[in-house]
Amino acid sequence: MHPSIDIGFTTLPSYFTLLMVGLTLATLLAHREGLRRGIDGNTILDLGLLMMAMGLIGARILHVLADGHLQDYIHLCFDPDKLPGLALEGDRACVSDLQCQTAGLGDRCAPTGLCRQDQDCLRPFKIWYGGYVFYGGLLLAIPVGITFLRRRGVAAWDVADLASWAIPFGLILGRLGCLLAGCCFGGVDDGPFSLTFPRHSPAWQQHVEAHLIERSASASLPVHPTQLYEAVAAAAIALWCYVRYRSGKHFRGELLFHFLLAYSIFRIAVEFLRADDRGAWIGGVATTSQLLSLPLLAWAVWVLRRRQPWPWPPQPRPLQQTAPVDTPVQDAPTGPGKGGGPGEAT
Repeated sequence: MHPSIDIGFTTLPSYFTLLMVGLTLATLLAHREGLRRGIDGNTILDLGLLMMAMGLIGARILHVLADGHLQDYIHLCFDPDKLPGLALEGDRACVSDLQCQTAGLGDRCAPTGLCRQDQDCLRPFKIWYGGYVFYGGLLLAIPVGITFLRRRGVAAWDVADLASWAIPFGLILGRLGCLLAGCCFGGVDDGPFSLTFPRHSPAWQQHVEAHLIERSASASLPVHPTQLYEAVAAAAIALWCYVRYRSGKHFRGELLFHFLLAYSIFRIAVEFLRADDRGAWIGGVATTSQLLSLPLLAWAVWVLRRRQPWPWPPQPRPLQQTAPVDTPVQDAPTGPGKGGGPGEAT
């Protein structure tokens, strides 16, 4: 586990850094492929930046409200001492604030010898600390993106086909960032692919609180590497959608629903293997992401059976089979709002 990346003059949070790199690469690839289909390059770049912002905002909001941590944020604002304190390596008591800060366990050393955090009412807005729910970003990005494209006069479902593989491509690095940060971990497992996480990691903390290990333990019990499962699944979905996209054998918008279908099924399944706090509903039977997967799964099945994405957004272009990407496309004139440029979404 490496929650931060040292680049010499500063350190960067691993999860947030890899997530941003993944989304940026997804935008660049979507820009390149969009130009092949005659989609305005500047529109793709502008949309990518907008979707990146909306994805982060939506994912953060859903995390704060529905991931099981809302009470922690409230305590952090009004009474941080209600949050559990952390001991130094070897279960040692701290004697100075610097020890806690150097170990990354808190801002101050409390009289009890445990490291604690200072009061921080703005923590929900500090996105670099991590804490996101993918579906929150997706559900905010879709309506905002469609509104943006309609105002630009671009067919939303043409761009949706680009997103079908760009989104899971960005998720690959995002889930690897989860692995480095130690979040989104799985339940206890002694299988050949299981991993352990070090002291003070979320998995270690959960196992201590459940009395599965002693507080003096140097690592958690072996757990399912659900972050890697999700990264592999995202790669497979991205590859499938990209191959279909390049073939041109799909109706407008179809590939987005292939992504929603595959990801929803996978997400419902992998949630049964995860053990981190992510919201519990219906008496703990279902998680937030499982409940949100159900309507998206139903929407995808319905659209793919009808073979057209109506009824949303209203008045789409007449549906027709897209031409293969190798079909020559006449270059668009450059100028303000035209043509491409260098330089995408959770």
